[in-house]
Amino acid sequence: MLHIFNLSLRCKGFPLQKAQRLYDSIQNKNDADFEKYVEQKKLEIVNFHLENNTSYQELFHPKETYTWSEIPIMTKKDFQKPLSERLSKGYSLQKVYVNKTSGSSGDPFIFAKDKFCHALTWVNIFNRFRWYHIDFNVSLQARFYGIPLDFIGYTKERLKDFLSHRYRFPIFDLSDEVLEKVLLKFSHKKFDYINGYTSSIVLFAKFLQQKNIILKTVCPTLQCCVVTSEMLFEDDKKLLEKQFGIPVINEYGASELDLIAFQNPQGEWQVNSETLWVEIVDDQNNILPYGEEGRVVITSLYNKAHPFIRYDIGDIGILDEKSTVKKPILKKLIGRTNDIAVLPSGKKAPGLTFYYVTKSIIEDDGNVKEFVIKQTKIDTFDIEYVSQMELSESQIKAIAKAITTYLEPGLRFSFTRKEKLDRSKSGKLKQFVSLVQ
Repeated sequence: MLHIFNLSLRCKGFPLQKAQRLYDSIQNKNDADFEKYVEQKKLEIVNFHLENNTSYQELFHPKETYTWSEIPIMTKKDFQKPLSERLSKGYSLQKVYVNKTSGSSGDPFIFAKDKFCHALTWVNIFNRFRWYHIDFNVSLQARFYGIPLDFIGYTKERLKDFLSHRYRFPIFDLSDEVLEKVLLKFSHKKFDYINGYTSSIVLFAKFLQQKNIILKTVCPTLQCCVVTSEMLFEDDKKLLEKQFGIPVINEYGASELDLIAFQNPQGEWQVNSETLWVEIVDDQNNILPYGEEGRVVITSLYNKAHPFIRYDIGDIGILDEKSTVKKPILKKLIGRTNDIAVLPSGKKAPGLTFYYVTKSIIEDDGNVKEFVIKQTKIDTFDIEYVSQMELSESQIKAIAKAITTYLEPGLRFSFTRKEKLDRSKSGKLKQFVSLVQ
């Protein structure tokens, strides 16, 4: 069997076989050896960036010896500078994997991973999906994700969809008329699983509920549904399982890191301990014991191109009391919810749609530091942003054009530059908030 997806990754220079060998050796360690492995990798990645990354050297000036808790916590603010200034010695923009975060927390930035680190990311994803007998080379995915609408971006994503054996349902318009067409596609194609944004998939399930349809009866090949990018509430999970007739799997990840946690077949939200070190800290940055609620702080153990060391991802969570170093369990995650935008035409679009709109103002010069979007009326949106300079007239026109393309014409937007943005009690910004009931 030709594994097109694996082959496409190898053609891009990602050493999958080497990464798989390392990954297997990590998983095969007993508990004692695994703890030694983690401590060694934590020390190695910090020392590597202290020796090879100028940007990290500016952040951390250690004494001759230091404890782990003395290492500063990185935030998204530390990445508001051109990517070229954040790369480690020996890495260039042409030789690394480069991507943008969604900006769902209001702090968008461009990041890099070295190619071995990114290969490990994929090996870890393969491992988790195999728990549910999903193989990216052969299993057909029904994908509820956004897609760029410019020709180059659209074509690139469609090619990736083909190589990844998936059919994409763009989520910019989730009105009943569109969802009828989605349902029709499920009756014609032999999908193996669903993957995508939680809010979009929940909207589809509510549509099925109104029509009293169980998706598994329409598409008998369906095996499971994986939701990501947004919080999955228990009531929504029950709705999905009822209307789809398949298991619903909760994924927690970050594009700049890896899969952070993935629900295992025993129903536990198992944290990725193979390539990440996940901590929970309090407001004073003290490390909290299992069972206590605090900020989620993550270290990427293998990314040598770009430091993510004790990185505050912007979420609040709890690690279960039964966690071990080798098998941490995420007991609770707070945050990562997105409202739905209801537009004058009747369209419903999830908040993450605004990622594709706000990409227009995300520049690698670090001008725009933070932003939030508030829907104040059905046709009116306020964008508040923090930046070094006011948005130019051409930038505002580009945003207006993107809004028309991704949402619909006739929407009204105001732009307000602020010194700082209001935050929730957790310290987290919500990129999109609907004030329309």
